[in-house]
Amino acid sequence: MTSAELLTDVFGRIREIVHDAVDGLTEDQLTHRPEPSANSIAWLVWHLTRIQDDHIAEVAGTEQTWPAWADRFGLPFSLGDTGYGHDASAVGAVRVAADLLLGYHDATHARTVEYVSGIADDDLGRVVDERWDPPVTLGVRLVSVVSDDLQHAGQAAYVRGLLPR
Repeated sequence: MTSAELLTDVFGRIREIVHDAVDGLTEDQLTHRPEPSANSIAWLVWHLTRIQDDHIAEVAGTEQTWPAWADRFGLPFSLGDTGYGHDASAVGAVRVAADLLLGYHDATHARTVEYVSGIADDDLGRVVDERWDPPVTLGVRLVSVVSDDLQHAGQAAYVRGLLPR
């Protein structure tokens, strides 16, 4: 298995978890929070998708998918906001329909797979961020995105399991 095949597979698994967590839910269910300071499914999926979109576009040298979707979401955040550091009030502001949330995720997923499917093993050592010590390589950045996405997708699946029946 090549790096490209591995990355394509893992991002496909993230997409499957996201769909399983979101499919068939109402806006009220998507915004349900087990307690007032908890994250909702809608926020978790929006945030993990924003991180994937932001970070992959940066390393690929392409535009993000988000600007084409932002107006449809109608969120009170700046265009560059990814959800990092959001408080409970900001989490509560993410209220969208399942089809919109999945549409943005799927569009981002398609662009992600387009990029990672062309990665060669030797590309993973390329430095993509020199602001850190040691500098961040493409491989480290991609692992970071996968880790963040899997954690938040799992949290969304967990919250779905807590939904009142």
